[in-house]
Amino acid sequence: MAKMIDKIKGIVDDKSRIRNLCICAHIDHGKTTLSDNLLSGAGMISEELAGRQLATDFDAQEQERGITIYSANVSMVHTIEGTDYLINLIDTPGHVDFGGDVTRAMRAVDGAVVVACAVDGVMPQTETVLRQALKERVKPVLFINKVDRMIKELQLTPEQMNEKFTSIIYKVNEIIRVNAPAEFKQEWQVNVAEGKVGFGSAYKNWAISIPFMQKTGITFKDIIEYTQADNEKELAKKAPLHNIVLDMAIKHLPTPDVAQAYRIPKLWTGDLDTVEGKSMLSCDASGPLAGVVTNVTADKHAGMVATARLFSGTLKDGDSVLLVGAGQECRVQIVSVYNGPKRDAIGSMPCGNIVGITGIGIANSGETICHPDNVVSTFESITHIFEPVVTKSIEVNNVKDLPKVINVLKQRAKEDQTLVVKISEDTGEMLISGLGELHLEAKVERYFKDLKLDVKISAPIVIFKEGVKKLSDEFEGKSPNKHNKFYFKVEPVSAEVIDLLNSGELKSGTIRKQDVTDVSQKLVAAGFDKDVSKKVVYTYQNNMIVNVSRGVQYLNEVMELIKQAFREVCDKGPLADEPCFGLKLLIMDAKLHEDTIHRGPAQVLPAVRGAVKEAMINGDASIFEPKQVLRIDTPTANMGNVMNEVQNRRGQVLNMSEEGDMTVIEAKIPVAEMFGFEASLKSATGGRGFQALIDILYEIMPKDIQQKNILQIRKRKGLKEVVPTQGSYGS
Repeated sequence: MAKMIDKIKGIVDDKSRIRNLCICAHIDHGKTTLSDNLLSGAGMISEELAGRQLATDFDAQEQERGITIYSANVSMVHTIEGTDYLINLIDTPGHVDFGGDVTRAMRAVDGAVVVACAVDGVMPQTETVLRQALKERVKPVLFINKVDRMIKELQLTPEQMNEKFTSIIYKVNEIIRVNAPAEFKQEWQVNVAEGKVGFGSAYKNWAISIPFMQKTGITFKDIIEYTQADNEKELAKKAPLHNIVLDMAIKHLPTPDVAQAYRIPKLWTGDLDTVEGKSMLSCDASGPLAGVVTNVTADKHAGMVATARLFSGTLKDGDSVLLVGAGQECRVQIVSVYNGPKRDAIGSMPCGNIVGITGIGIANSGETICHPDNVVSTFESITHIFEPVVTKSIEVNNVKDLPKVINVLKQRAKEDQTLVVKISEDTGEMLISGLGELHLEAKVERYFKDLKLDVKISAPIVIFKEGVKKLSDEFEGKSPNKHNKFYFKVEPVSAEVIDLLNSGELKSGTIRKQDVTDVSQKLVAAGFDKDVSKKVVYTYQNNMIVNVSRGVQYLNEVMELIKQAFREVCDKGPLADEPCFGLKLLIMDAKLHEDTIHRGPAQVLPAVRGAVKEAMINGDASIFEPKQVLRIDTPTANMGNVMNEVQNRRGQVLNMSEEGDMTVIEAKIPVAEMFGFEASLKSATGGRGFQALIDILYEIMPKDIQQKNILQIRKRKGLKEVVPTQGSYGS
């Protein structure tokens, strides 16, 4: 590796020869097999093992399950016509439960090779990862994989193959057209003639593109003949996959300095006219240090290792860095480049690169790093498209294991921020929430087994939400000393505004004066009343406070306490202590004592909490349950069995279509009814059916089962087993 490190050291200062990219796709479309080929081309694994070694699936569990669970980083050198290029590559997971790893990887890279299976086409997770890329302003190119299956298994004619390719390219371009930044909707379209689309077989190690065919004279007819004659080894020598894919990436994906000019205005919260802003926009290695941590992993020898993308300045061994969000200073021990499971020390690294750092392991993903004597504004938080919907409680059978269990939970939550850990200091209850059963099993439960920790893990618990269905009456909240009175109403936020809040377009927190116009415009575009939009003072998750009161004395002085009480209600709603969803709190009026001492936290918090909860009950407070929108592929002969499975789980069929001998069903099923669905689907279809997640949404739970569920949740949480009614939280 010494020779490779020397090559890398000779490139890192030349931005024109650096590409930061990820491989992303739907599960089983061949990302890791493709990554093998790229490593083989760089001389990092043997040619014979390329496509079979799955070098970036280095975790034992990944090898057992045959899927990628963790993002894997590799830095490699690719040579074109005598010029060496540094490729900082991230292989990402395809299963939706590990989508958080994909989201974090997208912050680190500037380009993405989107892999689509030639047989299956564009699947739900293909769309999800492409949307995540475009949201982070990451430019895509397309590789259509498993073309050999079209020739050998499906025995398609060249015309049929062309039709299938055209359909895949059209769907990818449609996703780009809808989700790409306005200025790139046309430029980022994947065009076959320009060489932005590659075709091939990662398993058989060959690929082609139009420019490559024009350059070499190889035709599609030759490809078909080589494949049909089982002579793909010869084909792989004439058209090696790594050359086609990496040439495509180098020609069509941006250099770090070009990408940062349009990425930084979207990703960074600071002033672009400052020294730091200008340095990031131009990717200046001599400027002040600024970077963002995109991943944190545990190494049994080195402790916690942070992966970071450097956007400005240069990072060296021994440097002191500030974790801006945490407000903590750390000393960098070793700066390294990634070689799959290993890291190789490089000493220093200029901006525009992805690095491994030991010594700052206390950082969380999304943390901004800089030099302590030159503090920079933070980067935008890294937000995942889906939120955790499944929870399990963990009990320790042996008290001496408790510190280790807590440590594992905190470490796993630090590594993957789509895992949410709650440890109650009052009851000792430990809860872990994730995107699905597999997510919790692979990233948490497996660790307990490996460490031989004796724990009892509950059956999955679904996270419900509480919200209101209508505008409430006005409710008064009196402080315990009777000197302060607050008047509130609540009403539901529209689905369009919830989408706006969930997408991160509207940032969570206090609305600053300078942002009022921008926030107002976004809310009005989502259907909000123009006058009211200017009175939104605070957002929390997908809930908001709107101050419609006039001339209330001292209100600004207690506003932070009102926000705190609002957050407490949003975290634990009135019905069953479940989080609130789509709640708009209207501050109508207030009468406040002139003396500060009489309107402290002990007076304001209970008054606001009680009034908001009462208003919610009056606004027809209801339980909203998460539902998964799924694509289910089943042999047409087994369609009746699958329909029964969907309907027996309170599911609703949204759409149906036929593709050959398969039927594609789009269905919506409550998450609470989804446990064990994958196994049931395999059983109902003789192992040939499979599902893919399209979306997660919240809908009101049917009235006839709502009360029963509220009581069950309250019982599980140790709350009084009575459904709260008007007056339960004061009058």
